[in-house]
Amino acid sequence: MNLQKLMTEHPNSVGESYFGHMAFALNMSRLMVLAGGAAFIHALLPFMFETTASRMMARLNGAMHHRGDETKDEANVPMGSV
Repeated sequence: MNLQKLMTEHPNSVGESYFGHMAFALNMSRLMVLAGGAAFIHALLPFMFETTASRMMARLNGAMHHRGDETKDEANVPMGSV
């Protein structure tokens, strides 16, 4: 299998270009780090970020499962607004 096919097979399978897939994956990873940070702080200071990590993870899950949908629902809200 050649390198170009290795780099584009999965992005193409989910209807994205290589760079579109890269942008989506990098944004998801950034938000996972933020959710993890909120959970970490909550572990130390339980009165802070009581629902932040769980809300972010629910939104991430929705965005992952509904990307490419043409409908405008909660999953398609820009993830930067979480």
